[in-house]
Amino acid sequence: MLANYIPILIFLTISLVMGIAFFVIGYFIGPILPDSEKTSPYECGFEAFEDARMKFDVRYYLVAILFIIFDLEIAFFIPWAVALRELGMVGFWAMMIFLAVLVIGFIYEWRKGALEWQ
Repeated sequence: MLANYIPILIFLTISLVMGIAFFVIGYFIGPILPDSEKTSPYECGFEAFEDARMKFDVRYYLVAILFIIFDLEIAFFIPWAVALRELGMVGFWAMMIFLAVLVIGFIYEWRKGALEWQ
């Protein structure tokens, strides 16, 4: 029974050793020459000009939420496509309803102008 877990243990050990090794190698090989340019705060290609607690535009959050929604949509496609033969027509139509709801949401966001950057 314990022999079944040996490959997993070997994989985890190798992953841990490689992760630590990459950090150590990067520390010794990489240049460590801090200057004012490297240590300055950098955000979106320009210098910070206000307090970090300033209000963000709502469109920033809308785009982030839209990305998460449509990214999750693609993540649901993979197991659905793998199991489509076993699911049959019920599974097919369930996915079509899921896609229809997402497309309606996408069209709504598009009409509201959430995808426009001004």
